[in-house]
Amino acid sequence: MRRRPALAAVAVIGALTLAGCGGSDSGADSASPGAELSVDAAYIPQPVSDSMAAGFLTITNEGDSADELTSVTSEAGEVTVHETVDGTMKEVDRIEVPAHGQLVFKSGGNHLMFEKLKQQPKQGQSVAVELHFAHSDPVAVKLPVKAATYQPTAGHSEDSGH
Repeated sequence: MRRRPALAAVAVIGALTLAGCGGSDSGADSASPGAELSVDAAYIPQPVSDSMAAGFLTITNEGDSADELTSVTSEAGEVTVHETVDGTMKEVDRIEVPAHGQLVFKSGGNHLMFEKLKQQPKQGQSVAVELHFAHSDPVAVKLPVKAATYQPTAGHSEDSGH
C-alpha cells in the first residue's frame, strides 16, 4: 500500500518537470537559442555643448535570434536612441539588433543622444550607460570620452564612405 503514494508522487514530479520543459518553445524567455549580445567600439566625442552629447558604439549579436534595443539609461542625463535613414535623423522607441549581425551607432548614422547632462563630460572621463533590450538582460557599458575630433579606426568604419 505504501508504493502507490510513492508512485503517485513520482508521477506528479515527472509531470511537473515535463511541463516546465514544454514552455521553452517561445524563445523569448529561453536563455539558450536567443540573442548573444556584446558591445564594443563605444565612445563619446567630447561635447561642445554643456547640455548635449552624442554616443557611439557597436552591438554585436552572435545568437540565433534578433533582439531590439528598447532604451538606454544613464546617471549622466537623459538618453534617447536616434536612427538615421537617408540622411534624416529621428528618435525611435526601439531598433533591431539582427541575429548574427550588428547594430552600429556611428557619426552621421544611428547614435545615442544625451540631453540634460548633469555635467559636461571631459576627455579622459567615461560615461556609464545601461542598454535595455526587448528580450535580453540589460548590458552595462562605459563610453570613454574622446577628443571632439576623434575618428575611430575600427568598429565604425565599414560604411565611412556614406
